[in-house]
Amino acid sequence: MGIFSKDYESSGAGISKDAAKKKGFALFFDLLGRKFWSLMWLNVLYVLFFIPLMLILPAISLINNYNVLVALIIALVLIFSVIIGPATAGMMKVLRYFYIEKHSFIAREFFSGVKENFGKAAAVGFLDCLVILSAYASLLVYPTFAANYSKLFYVPMVITFSLFLVVLIMNFYIFLMMTATTLSLKNLLKNSFTLAIVAMKENLITAAVIIVVLFIMALLLLNVFQVFALLIAIFPAAFLGFVICFNCYPVIQKYVIDPYYTAQGKVNPEYLGSAGEDDDVEQIFEDMGGKEAPVERRKKTKGKVIK
Repeated sequence: MGIFSKDYESSGAGISKDAAKKKGFALFFDLLGRKFWSLMWLNVLYVLFFIPLMLILPAISLINNYNVLVALIIALVLIFSVIIGPATAGMMKVLRYFYIEKHSFIAREFFSGVKENFGKAAAVGFLDCLVILSAYASLLVYPTFAANYSKLFYVPMVITFSLFLVVLIMNFYIFLMMTATTLSLKNLLKNSFTLAIVAMKENLITAAVIIVVLFIMALLLLNVFQVFALLIAIFPAAFLGFVICFNCYPVIQKYVIDPYYTAQGKVNPEYLGSAGEDDDVEQIFEDMGGKEAPVERRKKTKGKVIK
């Protein structure tokens, strides 16, 4: 039964647990369709952690004392830089569950991911903010120096911005690995750097999608602010996180998780799904997905209905 369908009295045969799993675009849009409303709810939870940044504009308009204003802005930015990493870890934990099709209560798993990974995620989030600020400053400062003094100042600008791009791609992997493994922060950074280079195809596709979505959001911000304000609360962060998870988590499975289980002579349980859960427990009920007889819509008749 579709969400917008009027035919709510009919049902199909269901989906067999042994049916061939979709791949590529078919799997992406299948998961996106089934998790669409959940992604919106997840986005709302994630945006709550942006409140410190949202308070900066009201503070600028309400506080006249320059020193107090500067101190408040610095404090709000520091708070945001500490909490955004754990929030991202919480979101990625939920998105990983979506990808491997493991049932989850979104709010519970989100805040569980925040709590479980707070230390490592806060450190990564703080470093990310420093890198972003450094890249932004390089675009402001070095071109001015190059125009007034020497063209050689473009060299540190290119180096700084290149490091920013590398760190950005590392973030495709680091929070996913953080929620899926027990690796130390050092190994998380090392593996993320390696995967940022090894999985170039996946990284380029993911980066391209991010650029397109951010470009659209920028156009909305400049032209239709009301639509931008609505969408920013319910859409972009979770959707982009979903794209990152869909493209990059298989890379983590291939190069990080699978080798761990292979070394123990086991199969990654994420591939087994429900079939691999509780193998030692006697099954009382049989999954009849794909076997049930379809229920047809009851035809309407005129006059009195005989029960």
